[in-house]
Amino acid sequence: MSIIISDEILCATRMTESEMKLEIAVMLFQKEKLTLGQASRFADMNRIAFQHLLASRQIPVHYDIKDLEKDIKNLQEMGIL
Repeated sequence: MSIIISDEILCATRMTESEMKLEIAVMLFQKEKLTLGQASRFADMNRIAFQHLLASRQIPVHYDIKDLEKDIKNLQEMGIL
């Protein structure tokens, strides 16, 4: 699915298309509609840069036990742990 943001909307908000995508990504992440990875991809940013942006806005990163377990499993599969 593609989303088209009209020039009228961009002018009214005084934002570029990339700024609008970033704001949408932040909002959807904050509302827990997108994961960190999904939101960073939507914003066309790498994950670390997106996390820094969230931190600069004092938006906490949602990280629960399932995320920790998944990270541990991935690290084990990579032979790091």
